[in-house]
Amino acid sequence: MAVWALGINHTTAPLDLRGRFAFALDQIGPTLQSLRGAVSRSPEAAILSTCNRTEIYCAGAQPDIEPTIEWLARSGGVAPGLLRAHAYMLQDGQAARHAFRVASGLDSMVLGEAQILGQLKNAVRAAEDAGALGSTLNQLFQRSFAVAKEVRSSTEIGAHSISMAAAAVRLAGQLFEDLGNVRVLFVGAGEMIELAATHFAARNPKNITIANRTLERGEKLAARFGGETMKLLDLPARLHEFDVVVSSTASQLPIIGLGAVERALKARKHRPMFMVDLAVPRDIEPEVKALEDVYLYTVDDLANVVQTGHANRQAAVAQAEAIIDAGVQSFLHWMDQRGAVPLIQQLNAQADAWRALEMARARKLLAKGEDVEAVLEAMSRGLTQKMLHGALAELHAGDTEARQRASAAIEHFFLRKER
Repeated sequence: MAVWALGINHTTAPLDLRGRFAFALDQIGPTLQSLRGAVSRSPEAAILSTCNRTEIYCAGAQPDIEPTIEWLARSGGVAPGLLRAHAYMLQDGQAARHAFRVASGLDSMVLGEAQILGQLKNAVRAAEDAGALGSTLNQLFQRSFAVAKEVRSSTEIGAHSISMAAAAVRLAGQLFEDLGNVRVLFVGAGEMIELAATHFAARNPKNITIANRTLERGEKLAARFGGETMKLLDLPARLHEFDVVVSSTASQLPIIGLGAVERALKARKHRPMFMVDLAVPRDIEPEVKALEDVYLYTVDDLANVVQTGHANRQAAVAQAEAIIDAGVQSFLHWMDQRGAVPLIQQLNAQADAWRALEMARARKLLAKGEDVEAVLEAMSRGLTQKMLHGALAELHAGDTEARQRASAAIEHFFLRKER
């Protein structure tokens, strides 16, 4: 059995390329079916898709990396060569190590952040619901969760980490003297927006408004923060009302265009707007960044801010890597043992067949009134002969070299002394 992983992340691919390979959670099921159909050996498969990464994990008889690359390239509408230039391709121990590092927050833009673990668990759940998660990948991910838990509880890897949401609040605070006087619009109502709204709400802004396609979900989130809701369709007409705009939706196309922002700035008499686009693909057209009175940040723009305190956590990285090393070795040992499972099953089946045959013969003799001791002796002798027949045959067959190999094997398996 082989395990392989293919992915792109914030260190290997630019934002717009990552956006081509973003999969919403409700798309994972059919996407996995497409992937498994494209790879000839129909592997176990799981897809992790976040704003910072898209990764495919597979398990099968042999690593089918090329078909996996070609499938992913087609799904994003790019040439396989372009994808290869920005992707990492990992097998077996390297794939396991990467999965463990991702789960533990060591591969994140925010070192030690915990959000990725929840996203990975959601990806595993989606793969399981789609029937694409077999015993090998399930074992890989369950071990990754256990390693992440140990890293989090045994090290200070997550201490003082700054999230994207916290970074956005920090930057907004540099632009506006008092966040208590600003009006904040959140576009979307997912996990990222919920986290961002929590951080902004802690600074008591003048107003919080949630715009979402599903009004009920938006109302539920707004109620938590004493905020208001509005229809997403009303966004262009009301954009000028807000000083801060934070957007993170699953839209495949930008929902806030250059023209809408230009009109909003005119209505605001060019008072500055602070905008954060946490979506991949983008929610806000990139041309907006060129406008003089707009301060637009994407997930990649926040990289320098979230790295604050990175050096303070480096001492914990070595501890975390040691825990991950042990986890990788344990997983590889499990993989090696899995290779012997078919042979073990065959041995057990053969032994059961011999046992059943001798038991049936013994019952017949007992039914005829044969002496119990004699029947037990015959049964034990029959079992012994059956178990030794193959080994004895090897000692009397073949050439000298074959008999020497057989002798060494028989001594190892049958004549070992207890230590």
